[in-house]
Amino acid sequence: MVIVITGPTGVGKTKMSIELAKKLDGEIINADSTIVYKGLDIATAKVTDMEGIIHHLIDIKEITENYTVYDFQRDSRACIEDIKNRKKTPIIVGGTGLYIKAALYDYKFLNDNTDNYDNLSTEELYKKLKEIDPDTQVHMNNRKRIVRAINYYEQNKEPYSLKEKTNKLLYDTIFIGLTTDRDILYERINSRVDEMVNLGLIEEAKKIYDSNIRTKAITTPIGYKELFTYFEGESSLEECLALIKKRSRNYAKRQYTWFNNQMDIKWFNVNDFDVTLNEVLDYIKRNN
Repeated sequence: MVIVITGPTGVGKTKMSIELAKKLDGEIINADSTIVYKGLDIATAKVTDMEGIIHHLIDIKEITENYTVYDFQRDSRACIEDIKNRKKTPIIVGGTGLYIKAALYDYKFLNDNTDNYDNLSTEELYKKLKEIDPDTQVHMNNRKRIVRAINYYEQNKEPYSLKEKTNKLLYDTIFIGLTTDRDILYERINSRVDEMVNLGLIEEAKKIYDSNIRTKAITTPIGYKELFTYFEGESSLEECLALIKKRSRNYAKRQYTWFNNQMDIKWFNVNDFDVTLNEVLDYIKRNN
């Protein structure tokens, strides 16, 4: 049995996952696309006190490295198998929905770290694609997608046009979603940003800004890039923090939409943590 704890940013997934791991002899697998990177701690709300619970896929990459959903699928499944083989309970925790689906569903993802065919023109690449996939819908001028389709064929020995995404689960899984009233959630998000500032968010962001590193690891999380204009003297600190709060609230709204459309989740209100914990434990027991 695999347990998933998900929900919008700021709802309390980390606390719930640790308590469940204590009760269920579990180990936690991170499913947040930003927490895999070293040095991105405060804005990502990376867990600081693991309370003796083993956590996987945290701080496994440098911010200069690329880490894709393909990589996560490979690594998370290896973690699941390892944890299950040791008779423990895998608990996947995070808000990156595509990562969760990659780990658990029979999806094929592309390894984007393969040959990019720099020696061929776009026209030559498109001709190659048409030979292996006559029904391709990729536009002849979209080089990036052409390369992706060719690489998909090389890795999977089937045309990209036949690629199927399925809702077939590979593991017995219980999906737990944490939620709360929107006004309460937004207040939690706002308060968490203020707490991040107290914990050293400005200093952490300034260190990143001064590094001149602008990889996907830096530009994806909310909380770093929004402060860059403050460091450049173009915006006030208050304006930047307000932007972080706004984007975090908007992200929470998008997460709700995605999860509700993509997964069969049992939602639990977390206004009273102890009550919710007992409700979740009871639900898991009844469905295990």
